[in-house]
Amino acid sequence: MIKKILVSQPKPASEKSPYYDIANKFDVELVFRPFIKVEGISAKEFRTQKISILDHTAIVFTSRHAIDHFFTLAKELRVNIPEDMKYFCVTETIALYIQKYVQYRKRKVFFGTTGRIDDLIPTMVKHKTEKYLVPMSDVHNDAITQLLDSKKLNHKECVMYRTVSNDFTPEEITNFDYDMLIFFSPSGIESLTKNFPNFKQGDIAIATFGPATAQAAKDAGLRLDIEAPTEKYPSMTGALQHYLFEIQD
Repeated sequence: MIKKILVSQPKPASEKSPYYDIANKFDVELVFRPFIKVEGISAKEFRTQKISILDHTAIVFTSRHAIDHFFTLAKELRVNIPEDMKYFCVTETIALYIQKYVQYRKRKVFFGTTGRIDDLIPTMVKHKTEKYLVPMSDVHNDAITQLLDSKKLNHKECVMYRTVSNDFTPEEITNFDYDMLIFFSPSGIESLTKNFPNFKQGDIAIATFGPATAQAAKDAGLRLDIEAPTEKYPSMTGALQHYLFEIQD
């Protein structure tokens, strides 16, 4: 019986989230508690990469984390970002977030529609003379580098933030009484094994989103009850609703 579910993500900003519909429909308690958190690197750490922000004319943002840590680091480094700096973002939502730090001008902010950098490439190619800087997490692959290389764009990637375990308090560990755990990244699985080194799955259901997360869970010796996305259930909420409906029968 699934009555209490831990979702390893921040609480949804909107009350219209499908998670709340699931809670009401199946009479389950949902607890939103991230297993990981993102923190910026220090100016000292950044300097070791020997990259100058002002050598670049355009910044590529793949997340709001990247925006936060880019501007925080620039301030720490006492770098004044020029007004004619261009910004290329993977979604409009991320592009609008830039307003938190600089005046939004459409002539210098560009965005894609799918959330994938591939969708942004045609726009970047139209601005082929720009020198692109791509702030990234410490956990990344070479996909972006290879993609920009293939289009012969002038670019540089740099680490500006890292993903770390969001450690549980002794009280949280004592009261860890969930029937299901939902994970969205391999880092979340790592955090589970770090915070609960003697974790025994038993009857606890495990749900994962994305192939890398699923593999990390399997490597940790966990049994997977839900793997998303699938062709039929592209979202975690869709897969979760189907699972809860099936076990009710």
